[in-house]
Amino acid sequence: MRFMMMVKHSENQGPPPKGLMDVMAKLSEDAVKAGAMVLSGGLAPTAVSTRVRLSKGQISSIDGPFSEAKEVVGGFAVLEYKSKKEALEGAVAFMELHKKHWPGWEGETEVRQLMGPEDFAPKP
Repeated sequence: MRFMMMVKHSENQGPPPKGLMDVMAKLSEDAVKAGAMVLSGGLAPTAVSTRVRLSKGQISSIDGPFSEAKEVVGGFAVLEYKSKKEALEGAVAFMELHKKHWPGWEGETEVRQLMGPEDFAPKP
């Protein structure tokens, strides 16, 4: 089962500490070796981002920063797990790294299963 982990936090927390980046690199390396890591990355700030919106039949583009954003998705990973329970354990371990290596940091990791076309096919 594939799960997307989205890390959410306030926008301007500054760069992560080197210690956190070091353990994150090791965590990613281990996940790649185990065949669990599909894709991961950090995201640019909203100040250099654009939203494309469809509303009332009209498509518009809005350049960042976005004043209404209280927290943003700062990074993501797509990982292969055997179960949702295992995915949640991975997310807790990930947040423990933040707790240990970035004291005072606050945020959350949202865990969502990726759905494929087979999940929406009509049932016989």
